[in-house]
Amino acid sequence: MKNAAEIPPDGDHDSPDTEIAPGENTRDGGKNSASNSRPDAALLSLFTPEGRENPYPAYAELRRHTPVHHHAGLATYVLTRFADCHAVLTDPAFHTPGRAWCDREIPDWREHPGARFFYSSLLRTEGPDHSRVRRLVGGALGTRATRTLLPAVRALTRGLLDRFADATADGGTADFQELVGYPLPVAVVGHLIGAPPEDQGAFHRLGQDAGRLLEPVRSAEDWRRADAAVVALRGYFTDLVRRRRARPADDLTSALLAVRDADDGRLSGRELVDTLLLILVAGFETTANLLGLAVHALLTHPDQWRVLRERPEAAPGAVEETLRWDTPVQMTERIAARPAEIGGVTVPAGANVTTVLAAGNRDPARHPDPDAFTVLRADSKVLSFSAGPHHCLGAALARAEGAELLSQLVTRFPRLAPAGEPVRRASVSLRAFARLPLAATG
Repeated sequence: MKNAAEIPPDGDHDSPDTEIAPGENTRDGGKNSASNSRPDAALLSLFTPEGRENPYPAYAELRRHTPVHHHAGLATYVLTRFADCHAVLTDPAFHTPGRAWCDREIPDWREHPGARFFYSSLLRTEGPDHSRVRRLVGGALGTRATRTLLPAVRALTRGLLDRFADATADGGTADFQELVGYPLPVAVVGHLIGAPPEDQGAFHRLGQDAGRLLEPVRSAEDWRRADAAVVALRGYFTDLVRRRRARPADDLTSALLAVRDADDGRLSGRELVDTLLLILVAGFETTANLLGLAVHALLTHPDQWRVLRERPEAAPGAVEETLRWDTPVQMTERIAARPAEIGGVTVPAGANVTTVLAAGNRDPARHPDPDAFTVLRADSKVLSFSAGPHHCLGAALARAEGAELLSQLVTRFPRLAPAGEPVRRASVSLRAFARLPLAATG
């Protein structure tokens, strides 16, 4: 989508700055058709407070009317079916928006430290460079490596739930996100990369600021905060690499330094620092969001909370259903390298395509009764960690953190309950709670 703030103000979908001609999604470009006025309204509603609170009716509207929907104002084709999203994410003819795209669309991108990081990272690189770095890093973040982290995840979860228990003793309430949801993945990622606990205090704020680059529409303030966060985090990880080069430890930073010096591949100094930065931002931000979403979904579906309370071993299924029902990362973008057909719609070379992962996860063609939250759902397949060459390297770790938290939480706090109105972060691409007040004795 466009990177300038060209979305109408909340509730104002008739702004002349974003008014577009209807009917842009038929094979011939849709000229003179009025069929797209409702989908256009549904799409733009995502940028309102109501749409951010519950985007799923808008996704369903788009999927019913124009599942491959072109919006000229946002300069993108929006996909809301599972099959279409999966096809694009796994098709090498669709690339991530990288440096070449930036040269065309954001001419001043190199002036932004945040953009130089974001569009040069594993998230946005393609081809041999992407494969090489992913291969070198992947072994340290896969399923086998995650298993070695489980004792640390278990202990860190237990300690944070002790804090939560103290805060909610004698009927008190506490913000789950503040005490557990954010600190847990920050602590896990800090442990993984070898950042001492005393250094981790700033990771939450800096990671959130850097994560503003995940938004489909970015304001000048987003760029300013992202740039400052990336500069600070690059400085921190440059120093951490220097310390680990002088004194290796049993952590990811030391492991990646060893890989860099091996004969079978190399990470440049810049690649190593940016990989650590990406692991921090991606490793805690989306996982923290997942933890809050999972707890909220369970507590607002008491029958499913009871299922988990009676069967704590079903925690991995609860995590998977949360990923399907209310995924932390709502959408991701691709660029068509050549003309292609998606769901019967011709997409020209160079077109921006937004795969709405959250809409695909609720596609009734893939998941029956998709709006129901069902912990024991069978045959679930989610797009929440993307698919294809850019499938998230940290997916196994995020799932493990979520399952460990839920299994401990439901055992220690069987009467957990909401204790006030939660506050969502103002974001289109990320689903997250800024505050999630809970009581242990509901």
